[in-house]
Amino acid sequence: MNMITFMITTSLTLSITLTALNYWLAQTNPDSEKLSPYECGFDPLGSARLPFSIRFFLVAILFLLFDLEIALLLPLPWATQLQNPITTLTWASTIILFLTLGLIYEWTQGGLEWAE
Repeated sequence: MNMITFMITTSLTLSITLTALNYWLAQTNPDSEKLSPYECGFDPLGSARLPFSIRFFLVAILFLLFDLEIALLLPLPWATQLQNPITTLTWASTIILFLTLGLIYEWTQGGLEWAE
């Protein structure tokens, strides 16, 4: 019980101290540059209907797809310690093969090219 009280007291003290430091050290007079919106290099005062390349979204979706599939391989070092590691390595090899085939397909279709 003593350890839990210590952890709660420490976390509460640290939270209050950091919040007070932030309030005390914060800059209260921001300049016009910090107040202006930043739109990734685009003029925020222009039209919102500028043509935007769909390739940016395609690359983002491809990144998410491959990143999520790579996340399936993260528990692989612990899974090789199971009773039947051959099955685990077979499934891991299948996932890597699917990733490689998907990358080759996107490459041949021109999905990774920035300029046409």
